[in-house]
Amino acid sequence: MTQTVAVLGTGKIGEALLSGMIRGGWPASKLLVTARRSDRAEELRTRYGVEAVSNAEAAKRADTLILTVKPQDMAKLLEELAPHVPADRLVISGAAGIPTSFFEERLAPGTPVVRVMTNTPALVDEAMSVISAGSHATAGHLAHTEEIFGGVGKTLRVPESQQDAATALSGSGPAYFYFLVEAMTDAGILLGLPRAQAHDLIVQAAIGAAVMLRDSGEHPVKLREAVTSPAGTTINAIVELERHGVRAALIAALEAARDRSRELASGNS
Repeated sequence: MTQTVAVLGTGKIGEALLSGMIRGGWPASKLLVTARRSDRAEELRTRYGVEAVSNAEAAKRADTLILTVKPQDMAKLLEELAPHVPADRLVISGAAGIPTSFFEERLAPGTPVVRVMTNTPALVDEAMSVISAGSHATAGHLAHTEEIFGGVGKTLRVPESQQDAATALSGSGPAYFYFLVEAMTDAGILLGLPRAQAHDLIVQAAIGAAVMLRDSGEHPVKLREAVTSPAGTTINAIVELERHGVRAALIAALEAARDRSRELASGNS
């Protein structure tokens, strides 16, 4: 925590990282932020006591740069940063679909780059951040990245070849659960429950199921079987889910998300 870290393009995820680092003991004096709008920069400065600077200034002063801009804005940002980033700077990318080679080709030779795919539960310190090393990143760089992202949830190291799959499964994963909760809430209304009650029932069921999956160590099949009694209500529902191809639809959906991540990596917007 003696190093200076800059968060560039501080949107929701960037701010979640910033606040998580401060809660984890990182001194505000060691944190820099950049933002496209001056009012946003002032908001972050006032809220967290950090210094708001330009992208070039951040590149010159910080030991670690965390790039949280949108994938389509990354090339322009790197063009701006390249003259100011020496080869000993650690560059962490949070952009979906962009490989570490994209950064290595545009920055000084030997620049260490780490690719991270996190997700929006970072806003409540329950993120899953998947971390991969570029060609010049060391074990120390990965540990430093874990220290930063560990403040907003869990971390997992994977080979970069698995990042597109991780993006489909974990990066986009919360959206699938929200979609499922939305559908189940509508079903509850159809069955006669008020919307608020249906929502509360489903959300608590989701929380309870997630905690059991995390803490029991049991395979999800075993946990599902424990709820599924012979000739009962649950098995009838599951038969309908299978009849409508829900399992196959989920698999196809994740394959589509992975393929889109690959398209982004190839430069197809």
